[in-house]
Amino acid sequence: MRRLALPALALALLLTGCGSGAATVQNSLFAMDTVMSFTLNGEGDPQALQDTLGELGEIIHGLEDRMSATDEDSEIYALNHAQGQPVSLSPETAELLEQALELCRVTGGALDITAYPAVEAWGFPTGEYRVPGPEELDQLVGQIDYTRLEVDEADGTAVLPAGMEADLGAVAKGYAGDLLAEQLAEQGIDSALLNLGESTILAVGEKPEGTPWRIAVQDPAGEGYLGVLELRDRALGTSGGYQRYFESGGQTYWHIMDPATAAPARSGLAGVTVVSSSGLLCDGLSTALFVMGLEEGVQFWRDHQSLEFEVLFVTDEGELYLTPGLEDSFSLTEEYRDRGVTVLS
Repeated sequence: MRRLALPALALALLLTGCGSGAATVQNSLFAMDTVMSFTLNGEGDPQALQDTLGELGEIIHGLEDRMSATDEDSEIYALNHAQGQPVSLSPETAELLEQALELCRVTGGALDITAYPAVEAWGFPTGEYRVPGPEELDQLVGQIDYTRLEVDEADGTAVLPAGMEADLGAVAKGYAGDLLAEQLAEQGIDSALLNLGESTILAVGEKPEGTPWRIAVQDPAGEGYLGVLELRDRALGTSGGYQRYFESGGQTYWHIMDPATAAPARSGLAGVTVVSSSGLLCDGLSTALFVMGLEEGVQFWRDHQSLEFEVLFVTDEGELYLTPGLEDSFSLTEEYRDRGVTVLS
């Protein structure tokens, strides 16, 4: 896969400290169709932290090479073009497919990783945007059904019927973040911020000074930030129609597809932010809850307390709804102080 080069400034590595004592290293890279940035804090030689940054980049690019839906050398591309024949998978790809399918099942198909034919039909992978007609949409709906994707994690194989395609875009960055956090834990690094493209962030531990990481939450209707979430050892995943979209005929169409219609989800929500200990769970649930809408999404949260996640819902009208676990960690920015926030129960 061809690596896109970032400007020199974006790739610059920042090191503070030398020899011993506190050190901070930062770096950015382009992967999974987004700019990622990592900040690591630790004690001792900054060079050791710099080496760890290099290892994180290798993990990310390795996952991308195996799991991209557009790279002809990837395992997912092979699965999508195998015409119903079994395809061999790496342990990581098989594991992620199995975990993603479990999320599809738990959410009743609101998350469906086989919705990729619809994403393609609307032109999002290539940027050649178009609006499919009703007959085409009906046909696309018939190509979306996660229950027909079979994964044998023990054998490391998967089978997808001909004409169907899978895509791990809704969960891959979260899964990658979880793997990176595990890597840092193994190396004894307990303070880091892993930004895998703004929509997926993992806060490892807390800042060196003992304060939580502060993560801005974008206003789906504008360029500013609604508020700030303070996180310690938590992941955050955000889905919103403002992230990737195009306009045609006075309408805005975004990349988050409703599997039931093969069209952009129109649920009354402008953005959903999920917080939990798992990046994968945050990514997958933020997409699913966006598709569900506020009422169904709130009920899902009430019915699945065992998943241990919290949510910030933002409606098309700009209303904010917050689950109780975020009440003490979320604060509005000055510009939005007059915005009401409803704490759910």
